[in-house]
Amino acid sequence: MKKFALIGAAGYIAPRHLKAIKETGHTLAVAMDINDSVGIMDSHFPEAEFFTEFEEFEAYVEDQKLKGEKLDYVAICSPNYLHAPHMKYALKNGIDVICEKPLVLNSEDLNLLSEYEKQYGAKVNSILQLRLHPSIIALRDKVQAAPAGKIFDVDLTYLTSRGKWYLKSWKGVDNKSGGVATNIGVHFYDMLHFIFGKIVKNEVHYRDEKTASGYLEYERARVRWFLSIDAKNLPENAVQGEKLTYRSITIENEELEFSGGFTDLHTVSYQEILAGRGYGLEDARFSVKTVEHIRHARDQITDESKVHPYLKELLAESRN
Repeated sequence: MKKFALIGAAGYIAPRHLKAIKETGHTLAVAMDINDSVGIMDSHFPEAEFFTEFEEFEAYVEDQKLKGEKLDYVAICSPNYLHAPHMKYALKNGIDVICEKPLVLNSEDLNLLSEYEKQYGAKVNSILQLRLHPSIIALRDKVQAAPAGKIFDVDLTYLTSRGKWYLKSWKGVDNKSGGVATNIGVHFYDMLHFIFGKIVKNEVHYRDEKTASGYLEYERARVRWFLSIDAKNLPENAVQGEKLTYRSITIENEELEFSGGFTDLHTVSYQEILAGRGYGLEDARFSVKTVEHIRHARDQITDESKVHPYLKELLAESRN
């Protein structure tokens, strides 16, 4: 049985990690979060140690190592800007990492983390769960089986409403979250790379604190994309779940159905990691560089045919 630590236990995504640790038959030894709203731990690991100060967490982890009870993995669900330092801490202690998206905000951090891996003999595993979704795997197989010169036309739309709290939290600060395209889009950019190959062109057409849109060319696809946390952009047929959400990917005007199965993919990811088949630093590089460019690029539309239909509507409304 492997022993886990969890950093960011009060975060939105932490319950999926707790569930994955339990469902793979392992145990949580210790968790840490500056917030103490972590009652969810009682449903999984009520006996786990818990700290609200990172220094206390550090001391506990290192004390356990001296006692011969070294941890096997640190799962990281902390705010995006803290991923890199938290990973470095785990690696320095020779502990493998399982880290949430985005792995890091800046591609240079991937190079530094690679040096940490070499020096301390531990490994970073990135949660890239869409690569494990059956519908995504089937689409990748279909693309690879298509004639070599075939370029697919794709529209990607992801709208998920967030309340006023969002912009007042770290998620609303670009240098902490990476902005909307990073925070809610990085998995989709990884998915597109996984299916359609290397990126050829990356244009940003629009970006504000709630919405981003642009155009991407891959080896096998031309992609118009639109991402938003603004409820005003939701269509009438948005799905009422935990929050109003609309997710759509059309390929050659055909809708890709992959709305189900998301909540179980963390457990599948853990199974793959524990079996030695996890995705590492280099696997995450393409999506990290994609969102890094989006974050710093100047908004510019040079070809109206490359503009996502939702952005056309948004710009038309703003002119009226």
